[in-house]
Amino acid sequence: MSLLVTGSIGIDTVESPAGKAVDALGGSSIYFAYAASFFTPVRLVGVVGDDCPEGFLKPLEDNPEIDLAGLEIRPGSKTFRWHGKYHDDVNERDTVAVELNVLGEAAPSIPDVFLDSEYVFLANTHPALQLELLSRLGGAKLVVADTMDLWINDEPDALRRLMASIDALVLNDSEAKLLTGGSNIVAAGLEIARMVKRFVIVKKGEHGSLLFVDDRVHALPGYSTSDVVDPTGAGDSFAGAMMGYLASRDASDAAAMKRAVAYGTVTAAFALEDFSLNRFYEITRAEIDARLDEFRELTGF
Repeated sequence: MSLLVTGSIGIDTVESPAGKAVDALGGSSIYFAYAASFFTPVRLVGVVGDDCPEGFLKPLEDNPEIDLAGLEIRPGSKTFRWHGKYHDDVNERDTVAVELNVLGEAAPSIPDVFLDSEYVFLANTHPALQLELLSRLGGAKLVVADTMDLWINDEPDALRRLMASIDALVLNDSEAKLLTGGSNIVAAGLEIARMVKRFVIVKKGEHGSLLFVDDRVHALPGYSTSDVVDPTGAGDSFAGAMMGYLASRDASDAAAMKRAVAYGTVTAAFALEDFSLNRFYEITRAEIDARLDEFRELTGF
């Protein structure tokens, strides 16, 4: 089934205890699209400025599973830039600098050939822009969105309108507590699940994730790894693999969602083992499947 993602494309500088990457390929739609491409073809909608370096997007252009018909190079605009620095505890990071540039402008256009997309992921951006993009996609079977604390604090009304229009929301545990004003993550997840149409996934970093669907909670631990280089794209890679699996199966029942969350978990663990998309260039779907089998053994009892 057709899978579409719309989100940021960025030029990232990342510092971590493992080293530093300067002007690296990043952005929510980039990580999502590459992770999803291990499972199904994916359509990318995003925008960069005319300052985007030549060859910068070649890894996506070379991937036959990623359709870039929705990529806009906007004359006179500058590409989104982000500079982050991770602490020794890589669960903590500081944003050193951020330049919204083209992300502060109008949303990119969705090509007519993408309007029949059945699975849609609205990666993190202003909820009003997410709603605008969603309004152009009337026939989707499953629409999932990501959000962040900035929009929860600054755009609560727009975020609530978005949530009422989508099937599912993905967010982390601190964001779930912030959104509901509660301190219990299970209660928060159940409450948020009633604000959307289908389900909610609450990510807990290295501690795994919680899936809330049909008034039930399903818990899955994180994949244990000591080789953490750059966690920047882990969350978007999680979402890409999850949605890629669902689209490949054309299913979103509770059993399919639990398996999709497991695929998201192990794929995200690959992402954080190197800077940018570097680890993804080295692996295959067979290696992801092998890690899933290992993960199943580790979590069974």
